[in-house]
Amino acid sequence: MTPPEGALSARSPVEAARERFRADALEGLAGTPKTLAPKYFYDRAGSLLFDEICELPEYYVTRAETALMRAHVGAIVASWGPRVRVVEPGAGSGTKTRLVLEALGPARCIEYVPVDISREHLGEAAAGLRRDMPWLRVTPLAADFSMDLPRASESDRAETVVYFPGSTIGNFEPAEAAQLLARFRRASSAVVIGVDLKKDPSVLHAAYNDSRGVTAAFNRNVLRRMNRELGADFDVASFAHYAFYEPARGRIEMHLVSRAPQVVTVAGRPFRFAAGESIRTECSYKYDLPTVERLAHAAELHPTNAWHDDERRFAVVELRPLA
Repeated sequence: MTPPEGALSARSPVEAARERFRADALEGLAGTPKTLAPKYFYDRAGSLLFDEICELPEYYVTRAETALMRAHVGAIVASWGPRVRVVEPGAGSGTKTRLVLEALGPARCIEYVPVDISREHLGEAAAGLRRDMPWLRVTPLAADFSMDLPRASESDRAETVVYFPGSTIGNFEPAEAAQLLARFRRASSAVVIGVDLKKDPSVLHAAYNDSRGVTAAFNRNVLRRMNRELGADFDVASFAHYAFYEPARGRIEMHLVSRAPQVVTVAGRPFRFAAGESIRTECSYKYDLPTVERLAHAAELHPTNAWHDDERRFAVVELRPLA
């Protein structure tokens, strides 16, 4: 693989990521409404909390997608070439990805490239894969996948497939999601995405407001991260987790709501919060297949195959460039 554009810098990757975090946080907190990008959930602590979320009884997403992949992974990889490189943006623990890599096997999979913003979590996941699949070449890339994606070498004559599971595409506004898919298209010959389907709002509400409070801890962890990495002085307990389904836009919104009037300093800049004012930390769009098709066409892609679980809670869709 060749490094992504902008990867070479006088600053270390850690310094560059910290500076990007600082700039994005200051811009988001200065806006109306105040926002933070959900990618900043995923430091080591946030990644571990998300792994815990995936095991919660209320959080159907991982179970539905894993069941779907176990049932259909053979069909999903069947149309891929005889030599395949799998690139996974936002790679986490890789449970579903293991099913893909095992289905391809050493005869077809020449390389797995996990791309994730959390360097430590990425390294642990890569080490586990190397241990369990000694035949697999694993090339981890610590990067912001929304900006950096590796370009495939043409010399190995392998098909590059971008595998984007877990409904992460829903965390992007529709126009941003189309831009992201277009970036994936330019780096591959096929894009396979997971999409959380529209369903009973009560199911969605429970998934983002679990009874054990793990999602609330995950949400608040971004404040702890800003305290640690950006010199902020958030009183974490003074912000409440709040998540709801907004049916007009078809999305879950997740917020951190200030319990009282307060002033918080981040990277030396003060930010005033009124009682009840929030930071929107995530939007998670829910899809139907016609909406996925429109999104794909905006990125000059088209759906070639789609699979869903038995309860139609989740879908995996293969996209290829328009002719």
